[in-house]
Amino acid sequence: MCRLIGYLGNSIQLDDLLYKPEHSLCHQSYNSLELKSGFVCADGFGVGWYDEAGKPFIYRNTVPFWNDPNLKELSQYVQSDCTVGYTRLAGIGEPLDISNCQPFRDGKLLFVHNGDISNFQQTLYRPIRDRLGDYTYHSIKGLTDSEHIFALFVEMRQSAFDSTLLSALLSTLETLTDLAQKYDTSFSANIIVSDGQALAAVRYAYGTEAPSLYWACDHVTHPTGVIVASEPLSNQNWTAFPEQSTLFVESKSLIPTISLLERCA
Repeated sequence: MCRLIGYLGNSIQLDDLLYKPEHSLCHQSYNSLELKSGFVCADGFGVGWYDEAGKPFIYRNTVPFWNDPNLKELSQYVQSDCTVGYTRLAGIGEPLDISNCQPFRDGKLLFVHNGDISNFQQTLYRPIRDRLGDYTYHSIKGLTDSEHIFALFVEMRQSAFDSTLLSALLSTLETLTDLAQKYDTSFSANIIVSDGQALAAVRYAYGTEAPSLYWACDHVTHPTGVIVASEPLSNQNWTAFPEQSTLFVESKSLIPTISLLERCA
């Protein structure tokens, strides 16, 4: 399982999330407290952020998080009001290739996923692709279940005129659940997705247990930022996501809304 982080709020330096906290994303990459499989997330990493004009950027590498001095320098320079990050523990048989590293990007969307589809190549690889139009089908560059889930999300977002981040995310989970039932498999999907103006996150699983996910904000009624992470970055003010739940927050209010999903595994 990978480790994720997402932030929406007042502009901060990237290293306020990636390096400075006592249990930062970098620290989680080699000393995770709630990793269910493996010991370290050493198979690459990535970070995505938005500039002042709302344009998304990504930086990815296949080396371990702690072995990249360039990101440490970059994170002390770049500031953003919306950031997502990820450190990778590759699935069995998945190559160490930059195309398999997150975040994934499409237009203004940035997306990270933690979890897996059981026996992906033999179960939902083809059924997911069969649900995609030409654009999303050809946009897939790697082999991971994560990128196929992202492609399905993009398809859901484009297929409905009034689609929002949250509604597209829920449609994606519903489709995955239907497919998992049909092809007798299980999956877990902790996801953080943003368009720079809003952030949606989910802790969800079908037929298995979802990985850990937490959220925090500095003030309940007047927050300056909301953080979502696989593990708390500190020992204060963190709340665990219930199983099968979502968080949605917009930059104009920064007040998160937590919802339990009606459809549970």
